[in-house]
Amino acid sequence: MKLDFLDEGTSRARTREEFGEEFQQLWSGNSCAVPDLHALTLPPGDAPASFLANSFRGREEQALKFLHGTTTLAFVFQGGVVVAVDSRASMGQYIGSGTVRKIIEINPYLLGTMAGGAADCSFWERDLGRRCRLHELRNKQRISVAAASKLLANTVYGYKGMGLSMGTMITGWDKTGPVLYYVDNDGTRLRGNKFSVGSGSTYAYGVLDAGYRWDLSVDDALELGRRSIYHATHRDAASGGYINVYHVKEDGWVNISHEDSGMDKHYQYAAERELQSTAPMES
Repeated sequence: MKLDFLDEGTSRARTREEFGEEFQQLWSGNSCAVPDLHALTLPPGDAPASFLANSFRGREEQALKFLHGTTTLAFVFQGGVVVAVDSRASMGQYIGSGTVRKIIEINPYLLGTMAGGAADCSFWERDLGRRCRLHELRNKQRISVAAASKLLANTVYGYKGMGLSMGTMITGWDKTGPVLYYVDNDGTRLRGNKFSVGSGSTYAYGVLDAGYRWDLSVDDALELGRRSIYHATHRDAASGGYINVYHVKEDGWVNISHEDSGMDKHYQYAAERELQSTAPMES
């Protein structure tokens, strides 16, 4: 039974017409030879960008929706960069995992964070690590944070409108000192001293803005990151699990702590509040 009518008007049909018998042999599995197409192979259909929206429709206008939540933050201070995240992966009301590593170690001097689609962030930031290594081999020097973030922004911009879900931060230490960039799935790229991304970011910003100063000590900066994530996990149902904290220094990043936000930190901070409430007030 011939099914050629299924391919009418698609890139596969055009390729069949262009390469004729060679394409037919490849498609039927009778030959191992690969035609020299000099181009990327597209999936069936003329509009891959609208595939998700058009193929998964239900009673709602668009049945396929990304339901996710997280809290990630990073800020620059006199001692480097503090990066703090939670570890909960959720799919709507369902908690898929409580131990996700949302800080991606790109290389010994660069870190990336994960917010949005876990697969998108994980894949493209690991791909960024590969490209950073190639840059180092070709140029005999480490890539700058600005260049690394630009590579990622350019990459995801090429997929704009195709369904990527990413809200990442790229941070590290280069020749200019500690640097922090925000990059999202639209190719937006911003430099700043502090960012928080995710469904719990509004709660984290409340603590972060109140306690942030450039001249924070290392211990105070690490504690500020922990407290910001803790308060976000306490108020945002889509954030939770463990609080992971990294410190980026001149000689590279260091994994500082991995603590349970719902048990260890909650009771520690509750005890501190109780102690403060019972302390005598000074006149």
